[in-house]
Amino acid sequence: MSRLAEFRQLEQQLAAQLAELEALKGSSELQKEIQFETKLRDLLAEYGYSLRDIINILDPQANRRAAAPAAAEKAPRRARQVKQYKNPHNGEIIETKGGNHKLLKEWKAQYGGDVVEGWLAQ
Repeated sequence: MSRLAEFRQLEQQLAAQLAELEALKGSSELQKEIQFETKLRDLLAEYGYSLRDIINILDPQANRRAAAPAAAEKAPRRARQVKQYKNPHNGEIIETKGGNHKLLKEWKAQYGGDVVEGWLAQ
């Protein structure tokens, strides 16, 4: 594209944006919003508050939600250690990382939790 064509295209875009800007300036909705913002900022200045203060007053959780992504970047959890239980009555061995093992639960129900914890081999 030649520089002249590029210039004319930008000139047309600018003219279109200026026309859109003039239409917005005459909008009653825009005038209402500008008036509201002006009054709000004057009121904030009168009482010495900032927009952030008002947000914290109206929605105290907003600050915590904004800070949440940074808090989500914590260190990974340490891997659970494998525990090995050996039943002295029948010689059965169970290897588990947690206490939700079906046979381990049965042993604890039958012999008692403290007794079964005494069977811990590792």
